[in-house]
Formats: sequence, C-alpha cells, structure tokens
Amino acid sequence: MKYIMTWVLCCVLVFVSKGQTISVKDQVSNEPIPTVVAHDPSTGRVLYANGKGQLDLSTFADLELIQISSYGYQTVRLSFQQLSTLPDATLYLEKSNINLGEVVVAANKWRQNSDDVPQKIVTIAPSEVRFQNPQTAADLLGISGKVYVQKSQQGGGSPMIRGFATNRLLYSVDGVRMNTAIFRGGNIQNVINLDPFVISDAEVLLGPASVIYGSDAIGGVMSFETIKPGFSLDDETLIEGTIVSRYSSANKEKTGHANLQIGWKKWALATSFSSWDYDDLRQGSHGPEDYIKRNYVERINGQDVILTSEDPALIQIPSGYSQKNFMQKIRFQPSDHWEFNYGFHYSATSSYGRYDRHNRVRNGLPRYAEWNYGPQKWMMNHLKITHNQSGALYDRVNLSLALQNFEESRIDRSLNDPIRNTQIEKVTAYSANLDFSKSLNPKKFLFYGLEWVKNKVNSTGFTTDIETGEQEEGPARYPQSDWNSFGAYVNLESKIHEKATLQSGLRYSWYGIESQFDTRFYPFPFEQASLGNGNLTGSVGIVYRPKESWVLSTNLGTAFRSPNVDDIGKVFDSEPGAVTVPNPELKPEYATNLDLSLAKLWGDAFKVDITGFYTHLANALVRRNFQLNGQDSILYTGELSQAQAIQNAAEARVYGIQIGVQAKLTKSLSFFTDINFQEGKEELDDGSTSPSRHAAPLFGVTRLDYQASRLRAQLYVNFQGKRSFENLAQEERGKDEIYAKDENENNYSPAWYTLNLKVSYPILDILQLNAGIENITDQRYRPYSSGISGAGRNFIFSLRASF
Repeated sequence: MKYIMTWVLCCVLVFVSKGQTISVKDQVSNEPIPTVVAHDPSTGRVLYANGKGQLDLSTFADLELIQISSYGYQTVRLSFQQLSTLPDATLYLEKSNINLGEVVVAANKWRQNSDDVPQKIVTIAPSEVRFQNPQTAADLLGISGKVYVQKSQQGGGSPMIRGFATNRLLYSVDGVRMNTAIFRGGNIQNVINLDPFVISDAEVLLGPASVIYGSDAIGGVMSFETIKPGFSLDDETLIEGTIVSRYSSANKEKTGHANLQIGWKKWALATSFSSWDYDDLRQGSHGPEDYIKRNYVERINGQDVILTSEDPALIQIPSGYSQKNFMQKIRFQPSDHWEFNYGFHYSATSSYGRYDRHNRVRNGLPRYAEWNYGPQKWMMNHLKITHNQSGALYDRVNLSLALQNFEESRIDRSLNDPIRNTQIEKVTAYSANLDFSKSLNPKKFLFYGLEWVKNKVNSTGFTTDIETGEQEEGPARYPQSDWNSFGAYVNLESKIHEKATLQSGLRYSWYGIESQFDTRFYPFPFEQASLGNGNLTGSVGIVYRPKESWVLSTNLGTAFRSPNVDDIGKVFDSEPGAVTVPNPELKPEYATNLDLSLAKLWGDAFKVDITGFYTHLANALVRRNFQLNGQDSILYTGELSQAQAIQNAAEARVYGIQIGVQAKLTKSLSFFTDINFQEGKEELDDGSTSPSRHAAPLFGVTRLDYQASRLRAQLYVNFQGKRSFENLAQEERGKDEIYAKDENENNYSPAWYTLNLKVSYPILDILQLNAGIENITDQRYRPYSSGISGAGRNFIFSLRASF
C-alpha cells in the first residue's frame, strides 16, 4: 500500500509540475512566442517567457485571473486551473492588433494594463519590427504611425511627438534615462545609438510624463526594453540564437547581426553584436529639383576641388556612414523573490557628413569643405535588482544603478581655408532609481520612488592647420559643468467604480548646474554660473469603460523642463550670420496638457481610436536676439554674427488630433491607418505669433496587410501634407539648404507620399526571408525640417536564421 501511495504521489507531482509550465505559440505558424508575458492584475506581478515561449506559472498557483499577452496578439485571460489543464500544456495566441487592452511599461515603469492608464500609449510589436526591418531605432519609431522623424543626415533621426522634439522628449532604455545635460533644442540624433535588433518592447507615451520621469518629458516618452535572457525550465541548458543579414539598394546597405542566449535554471546570458555599413544615399527621380545638389567638395593634391555630381545627381554626397553595437546581459535569480540583471551596451558610429550643412553656399560656392560629426559613442553599464515579496512598504521594488558615457564631436572647415575646427563633448552620466509598487487593497495600487542623476560635461576644442599639421587649443562648445537632479514621486491608481479607474500623481524635483566658462576666446562677462531650482508637477486622469468594447479616458497633466548645460552655455552658429551665446539667467519652462481619448471596438473586426490634445507651454526656452557686453554682434569664426541666446521669452500652444482605424476585412486581410494633425503657435519678440518649428505637418500611414499560412505581405503608404511658407516657423523660412521653392521662390515643404511593399516567408523552419520595395514610384521627397531627402526606390533583402 505504501508503494502504491508513493507512486500516486509521484504521478500527481509530475502532473502538477507539467501543469505549472506552459508553452505559448503562434496559432498559425505554431512557432513559440518568446516575447509573451503572464500578468497578475491583482498584484501587478509579471512573469517573462524564455526563448522557447515557456512560462513557469508556479508562483501564480490558485489565481482566478492570469493575463497572457504579447504585442500583436489577442490577449487571453484565464485562471491558473484552466492554464494548468491545457492540452499538451500549450496555449495558442491569435495574431491581432485589434485589441483594447495590453500590458504596458511606460506609464509608471511597472507593467500594468493599458486599461488602467489614462494617457495614450502606443506599442510597437516585436513581430512588426522584425517584419518591417527598420535600419535604425529612429526608423523603428516611425513604424508606430504616430511619431514623425526628422533627419539632418542619413546617420540620424530626431523624433517629433505632438509638436515637441529633442530635449522636450525623453528617452528611456531599460528604465534608464538617456537624456543628458547637452541634449539641445535643435535636432538630436542619439536614438540611432540603440540597436533595433535587440529591442524587445518599444512604447511611446504621448504627452507629459514628468511625474514619473522628471525633466524633459513634455511631449512624450520613448521607452525601449532590450531583450532579457530567459531561464531554462527543465534540466536541459536553453540555447537559442539569431543571425540576420540584410542588403538595401538605395544606400548599398550591408548589415549583419548575431545574438546568442544561454539559460540555466538560475543563470542566463545574452550576447549580441550588430554591424551596419551604409553608402551615400540615393534619392528619388520624381520631385522638386531644389533637392538636387549639383556638386560636392573633395581635397585633391592639397587643394579643395569642387566636383560636379554625375547626372542625374541623385546620390547625396556625403551621407554614408557605418556603425557597430555590442550588448552583454547577465541574469541571476537565486529565488522566487530576488532577481539581478546586469546589462552592458556599447555603440559607436563612424564619422559622417552633416548633409544639410554641405548644402550651404556663400558667394555662389559651397560654404564648407568639411562639416562632419565625429564618431558618436554611447556606453552603458546597468545593474537592476528586483525584490518581489509583500511587506508593509512594498510588494515589489526595483533598484536601478547606471553609468553611461556619451561622446560626440563636430568638425568643420570653410572652403579653401586650411584651418579645421574640432569640438569634442564628453558626458559621464550617473543615475540611481528606487521604484516601489504596493497593493493597498484589491482596488488601490501605489507607485512611488526616488531618483538621482548626475552629469559631468567635459567640452574641448582645438584647431588644426591641415597644411602644416599644427594644432592649437580652440574654443569649446560648452562650459565645463556638473548637472545634478533629485526627484521623488508618488502615483496612486484607484478603481473608483467597477467601470472606472482614477490615476493621480505628484513629483517634486530639484535641479542644479555649476559651470566654469573659458573667457580666452569669447568676451563673456562671467567666468562661472550656478543654477538651482525646484519644481512640483502633477497629473490626474480617469479611464471609463461603459462596456467591454468602449474605452473613454481623459488626463490633465503638468510637465517641466529645467535649463540644461546646452541652454545656458552653448556657443554655436545656429544659422548663417547668427551665433548662439551663453545665458546663465534661465528658469524652467512649464507645460500644462489636457488629453481626451475614445476607443471603440466592434467585435474582433473593427476598431476606431481617437485622441485630442492641447498643451500650453509657459516660460518657453527659445532662441532670441541677445546682447553680449552691450554688443548685439560678435566675431565668430572670422565672421561678424548676430548674437542670440536661449531665453525664457515666449509661450507656446500646441493642439491636435490623432486618429487610428483598424479593420479585419477577411480572415487573412486587415486594414490599418493612422492620421496625425497638430498645430503649434509660438510667441515672438514683438508679441506676434509664429508656427512652432517642431509641430509637423499632417502625416500618417495606411496599411493593407495579408497573412495566410506562413506568408505575410503588406502594401502601405507613408504620407505627409504640405507646409507652406506662411506656415513655416519664423526661424525655418531662411533655410534654403533644407526646403524647396514655391511659385514665389519662397521656401516650403511639399506634400509627399511613398508606396511600399514588404513580404515575409519562412524558407525553412529556421530560415526566414524578408523582402521589400520601398518608395515603389521613386518619389524625390524630403520629410519636413529634414536636411536630407528620403531614399528613392529601394530594394531590401534580408535573411534571418533562428535556432
């Protein structure tokens, strides 16, 4: 009898063990979904699948509701009992972007249901990233249909969200703030340092988010999560990897990527390496002649020689560059309650030409013989410690410690001038975040935390005589500076009704700057500057679901941006005949935003999503004419230039509407469209108003998507509306090197569209082919405010091997 009972007990244990581990697969392809997560809505706890799409649900035993989800798939809600009795312990998810509820991170750094978030959050599915095959992380953001991307050169990408851009948007990588003290008001290109091949989750939070993220989160937050190595759920070592090769014809792209993940029961590793090489970019054949640059400069036999581009002059010279990225992650889970994650990221580009500056002319000749960015480098060491165990103060806590190093440089030389100017900026960024989550009762969740950030800015400059090789110290772009930030926040989520959730939050932040100015090259009336200020921001929002198929939400929030080192201390030729000089007398700018959103679902076949917003920005930091030592002009690189400075000299208003429509026409055919309209007004010196520079014209994307068996094909159109001369920002109207000419010979941004086709098909079980034709009709177009035209007709071929 004893042996029989032992045998029965063993069988039960085996059954329970198997019932606790499930595999999650794609319903059509039968392939594992490694990006799937299991979420406990009652506590906020999350379980991540390993590379085989396996989930160990043992810690979720006896739960009445577990949410299983992955971006791009229909969310499933089942009990632990139902999941533990699945046939073959396998759960199949149906692909669908027509979904009202998803699990998101960007709202409060913890995973939660989007049903409970009053702010609009756009998710970009990993499956969509693999299918679209973006060349850079900036292009990845463009997939969303709600982020506009500006480029001054091929090696760039500056997102615009709801009329804001650059240092009024915040970048977060694995929960770590990427913005530094030298993020400028002009277009920035830092997002290209991220490797799109290793991004597992990408979310865009639209609108202010200063309660959680502090300064800069005025227009929105772009949150990127990189791949997390998975554990083995049995005695076998989990080994998986991916190898990708890609070629694009428009810039003769040669890209290679490889990653390897190894998992044991308590330890897991992930290693990734990517390499990109882009030649000069070819633009389209049909479009404005103003976008064609007929000549370029080369140094030949010690002389600057102006060469004529080959007819029809569609190759944009110089625009080629290369880049390499490396990532190493280590994950350790000694128990169910503790987890340690270490991540190392490194990215470096080659030097590359700033194409719009190469288009500037003086006296009918090219203004510059050289205008290049030096290598753009980013390195991050990140340690994250997580403790999950209910107590008096928290249920979950994350301690995040990060050290980042940034390097960028600018190199320019005027035509026939032997003196080359070089400026190098290095920023060391330290950060520590302590984030807590506590379930007060089944209807109330508390999120709170502390943040400390320190940036050390080291800026140098020198000149080189390219004929003699002699170097001399020259003016730096920035003062030597320390930038510090301290913040504390609290956010409460309350289910005030079975159909309504209220979220409210407060944050107090203090920022300080200490700068030392070098007066040897410019006659500054000061040698040092100190800034210190505090800000209180808040938000309150409500989500109401009258029915399962309806979601109504509204959010009132405030946000701020504290002056940084770029604002108070930069010396820069902002436009021909003008130079930006330091102004240490600055205060924070402050934004107030109101959102109203409506989403309606008709079965699983049709969805409409509409969001309206209005933002008012007070004490706006803008560039205005300025006097330095009583003089309105100074000598800069040998040219008398109008002095300008960043000043709290304006207020701005931005409003708009975003519309999304999704329809499942047949079992295999789906339709999607996103349309964005925003209008911005900014106050000028004389009290009049000008259109805001970063409020993009009407833009969007429309897609027709076909999926049957293992084949996927998508025909889509990207488009932008016209921006007339009268609707250009005042500071944009004189930029001849960027815009086309209208019938009155005034600058403007023409409307454009591109017709594109992408196809994906698995040749073998482990080998997938992606191919596409972008800009099929070979349009010559230039996105608004961009300094380089988009790619002409572009053939793309990619092979992905997974094991």
